[in-house]
Amino acid sequence: MTTDKKTVTVVQTGSPIRRPGAQRATLKGLGLDKVGRQATLEDTPAVRGMIAKVAHMVRVVAASEDTP
Repeated sequence: MTTDKKTVTVVQTGSPIRRPGAQRATLKGLGLDKVGRQATLEDTPAVRGMIAKVAHMVRVVAASEDTP
């Protein structure tokens, strides 16, 4: 079974301290909880929207296509 899934790696660069609760929840939804942590996620419109919501606190390191 071959599934071609694109992934995106994001790194948290900013602190959620003194940020709205929705932004804190978005970071947790992305799998980030401390500055410097990174998460590799499937590249979907939902994930891209979450990244856009907290773009000031994260950095996109790599967007790649997995080919088994």
